[in-house]
Amino acid sequence: MIKPVVLLTDAFFFVLIGLFVAYLFYARSRPHLRLIWVKFFRNRVAIIATIFLISYFVVALLDSLHFHEPLNRSDPQGKMVYSNEVVSVLDKLLWRLRTQSEKTYSAPFATHAYVKEISIEENITRQYYPPLIYGGSHLTHPEQKSADILASIAQGAGLGLFAFIIIYLAVCGWHAHRYKRPLLQVVSQLARGQTDLPWRVAFATLMFLMVIVAAVARLSLDYHVLGTDKIGEDVLYQAIKSIRTGVLIGTLTTLIMLPFALILGISAGYFLGKIDDLIQYLYTTLNSIPGVLLVAAAVLMLHLYMDQHAEEFNNLTKRSDLRLLFLCAILGITSWTGLCRLLRAETLKVKSMNYIEAAQVLAIPKMSVLMRHVLPNVMHIVFITIALDFSGLVLAETVLSYINIGVDPTMHSWGNMINSARLEMARDPVVWWPLIAAMIFLFGLVLCANLFADGVRDAFDPRSVEAKA
Repeated sequence: MIKPVVLLTDAFFFVLIGLFVAYLFYARSRPHLRLIWVKFFRNRVAIIATIFLISYFVVALLDSLHFHEPLNRSDPQGKMVYSNEVVSVLDKLLWRLRTQSEKTYSAPFATHAYVKEISIEENITRQYYPPLIYGGSHLTHPEQKSADILASIAQGAGLGLFAFIIIYLAVCGWHAHRYKRPLLQVVSQLARGQTDLPWRVAFATLMFLMVIVAAVARLSLDYHVLGTDKIGEDVLYQAIKSIRTGVLIGTLTTLIMLPFALILGISAGYFLGKIDDLIQYLYTTLNSIPGVLLVAAAVLMLHLYMDQHAEEFNNLTKRSDLRLLFLCAILGITSWTGLCRLLRAETLKVKSMNYIEAAQVLAIPKMSVLMRHVLPNVMHIVFITIALDFSGLVLAETVLSYINIGVDPTMHSWGNMINSARLEMARDPVVWWPLIAAMIFLFGLVLCANLFADGVRDAFDPRSVEAKA
């Protein structure tokens, strides 16, 4: 029986997921919001980006379910003894990548190490590339590698395609049962794209994603697909584990900065006067301070506090988790000013509407006016800004970790991978695969986030719709 562990970042991430689910139910019950999201899902590019983003978030969620594993022994009182190591569900799913480490560097799909070793036999010294412990160890001859890789890709792709067909038929069967229609007719319409929403594009994207993931998973059973690093750890495992860090930086920072931007921005635009002057002075002063300096100062203060209270931070996992949460808080505190300025301007426009003036004449409480009339009419600005800022926050973590003021060096992140690759690029021969792996995963998340943001902007901003019309 495992012992669940909820880290601070896990708790905030679960809260964010709960808020998202609550918004889904709220939007479903509001016709105008439902119509906006229907417009969004008619955008084929936005559909593709959404599916890839969901895959990133699923990985982050699996990596946020932490627990202690039980040991095969009990204490003198007969209670189960648990390991001190904190692992996640994703770690258990990737246990092969996590445990099958080599001695040092190995290139992608290599069967031998990247660094020569020296052996002395009968007073003769020679240098050679030793065979890997796990990568390609099942091959009897190195010449079999190409054929074996192609066979593994075919097996994995076939398994992924089979799993997709099951999901596709299950969705079609549910749709046919719900709307009392023949199953073959539903399958044919979805395959031909004869639907109101572009479901064919969505299923094609899902099929592509499942085939790729299944093929890589099959290859990772016998090879290090993206090679290994200096200590022999699988680079693919590092890149996948870094997804949680990137997603949390983008989402938790938003969760932290959103209350500041909403409360201060709407208050400045609605109340005006001294309140508006004070809030403008506050975000103008904050904008005048370089954000990197604030982050560096805050991280140094956190390090000083941890060093002075070392007994409270003896667990490396909790220590790195606290630093991640602190980094999200600092980025949130320094990034709310832009949205606050936009909300102030939008509130000034909404305040001049006739229905707001009528509510003021009828002496309706100001808080009721703000919650029922002002806030719903500025939420499109919030959604557009959040979607656009997500990719910027992910890139910010990468840059900050690169200059050693980001997440803890012991935590998996693309920034730490790029920082480590900086020294590896100076080797001869060059160790290039850790940098390429981090860039591929980072590029995928940022690109999908930007395409998703474009779809949200087109759906929520009426001016973009009018321009296209």
